[in-house]
Amino acid sequence: MVEYLPILMTFGAAAAVAGALLGLPYLLAPKRVTPVKAQPFECGKDPIAVSEGRFAIKFAMIAIFFILIDIELLFVWPWAALYRRLGWFGFAEMLVFLGILMLGFLYIWKKGGLEWE
Repeated sequence: MVEYLPILMTFGAAAAVAGALLGLPYLLAPKRVTPVKAQPFECGKDPIAVSEGRFAIKFAMIAIFFILIDIELLFVWPWAALYRRLGWFGFAEMLVFLGILMLGFLYIWKKGGLEWE
C-alpha cells in the first residue's frame, strides 16, 4: 500500500481540484438568467453578426494538440512512479506509447496547426 501512496495522493488531489472546479461556478455564478445571458456565442465573435464564412479549423487542431499532451501526461506519470519495477518491458511499452502519440503531433504539424500567423 505504501508504494501506491503517491499515486493515490495524485488521484485524490486531481479529484479535489475537479470537484472544486465543478462546484465553485455553482456557488459563485449569478443566479438570474436573462435572455441576453442565455444566448450562445463563440469567444471573440459578435453573436448578432451574420456568419462571415467558414470557421477556421486551426482552433480544433490546437485543441487536439492539448488533448494529446493531457493524455501523454496521464499515462507517463504512473509509469514514472513505477519505472524501476517495470524494467525493460515497461520501458519498451512506453516508447511504443510515445511513438503513437508522436504520430498525432506529426499530423498536427503537417496540417499547419502549430504555425502562428
